[in-house]
Amino acid sequence: MNAVVIAVLVMLVLSLVRVNVVFALITGALVGGLAGGLGLNETISIFTEGISGGASIALSYALLGGFAVAISYTGIPNLLVDWVLKVVGKKGDSRKTALSKALIVLSILIMACFSQNVIPIHIAFIPILIPPLLKVMTELRIDRRLIASVITFGLTAPYILLPVGFGLQFHEIIAQNMGSSGMEIALGDIPKAMLIPVGGMMIGLLIAVFVSYRKPSEYIEREEVIAEEKVVYNKRAMIFALVSIVVALYVQLQLESMIFGALAGIAVLYITGSVKWKEADGLLNDGMKMMAFIGFVMITASGFAEVVKATGDVETLVEATADVIGGNQALAALIMLIVGLLVTMGIGSSFATIPIIAAIFVPLAMELGFSPLATIAIVGTAGALGDAGSPASDSTLGPTAGLNADGQHNHIWDTCVPTFLHYNIPLILFGWIAAIIL
Repeated sequence: MNAVVIAVLVMLVLSLVRVNVVFALITGALVGGLAGGLGLNETISIFTEGISGGASIALSYALLGGFAVAISYTGIPNLLVDWVLKVVGKKGDSRKTALSKALIVLSILIMACFSQNVIPIHIAFIPILIPPLLKVMTELRIDRRLIASVITFGLTAPYILLPVGFGLQFHEIIAQNMGSSGMEIALGDIPKAMLIPVGGMMIGLLIAVFVSYRKPSEYIEREEVIAEEKVVYNKRAMIFALVSIVVALYVQLQLESMIFGALAGIAVLYITGSVKWKEADGLLNDGMKMMAFIGFVMITASGFAEVVKATGDVETLVEATADVIGGNQALAALIMLIVGLLVTMGIGSSFATIPIIAAIFVPLAMELGFSPLATIAIVGTAGALGDAGSPASDSTLGPTAGLNADGQHNHIWDTCVPTFLHYNIPLILFGWIAAIIL
């Protein structure tokens, strides 16, 4: 069996039986490397070299976590919580409760979508916004799997469809790699091709909201949610907190570095006294702990990806796909999408998957007579598929980090499985439809 398939299956099976994701990734990498003929020492060496690639991302998220908790200390997120509590009104008022649930879900969805295109901060908003809202969610008995699904939709669908912010980067990667593989396309064609697959994701979101997780869910109300007890309502601190957010965003965009963006934001809070010096170290440590899980998974996922690439079986898997297909366009589109799912589920990054699959999929699509729009739909959907369900994706790790602030949300069963079912399955179906009709 192909080493990539083996590695991904081992990682997924271990994750599903509640083995720690980091351990599952390491085990999957070792098994995949051995299955790919690398040998134990070579596999370990490649994995060790590969983990350095995730160090920058891990440090970025650690600093963002510290910045988020420092922002929470000023009381800004709790203003939102207090406002929501006023809207909720008395318990037992079913109409106000329903409106409050809708308000929370809609607000989180808008913020998640904005984080990809309008204000490109990616998952940085999660540790700022979600932990303070957990108390309200518990009171309203909102199923956290619903919130995980909403956040993941907002973190993925906008960049897949819209050429703004992170979406522009994703679209440029598609265009550049398709062009280098022999098919020149215009950036303006990508949203047209991806509209149908994203439509499938929208249907998945509606199913999650109105069917799957509509019923109330019980959680234990806990007081130890990060930074909640330390909130100080101080207008001056809040003003400088807003300034720090703007500074952090400006530096991030100018230097293209989340690390220095977060550092700049923290510096503003320090210099202005919005965060007390004697408490700052503890606050930053709390934030870094909250995001540490993401950092460790991303570091490990980088090692996993390097081992998978080193086996050479990614190319073998794609080439074997071409041999099986023959001249059947419908079968070709389906198999290419499934291969993309396998690759992205293991690597955890749609951005990193596109260059791997485009080199083979584009010539194959041209040979089979797919139109440019259909080819875009295949490559774009195949690359994005695993992002919404992979245990190693920041699109699932981010929601878990926020929703599990009080220890009541499981990464695999409460984030990865729901998002896989509601987004990856519709993406395969609607991506296949787009490939056939475009």
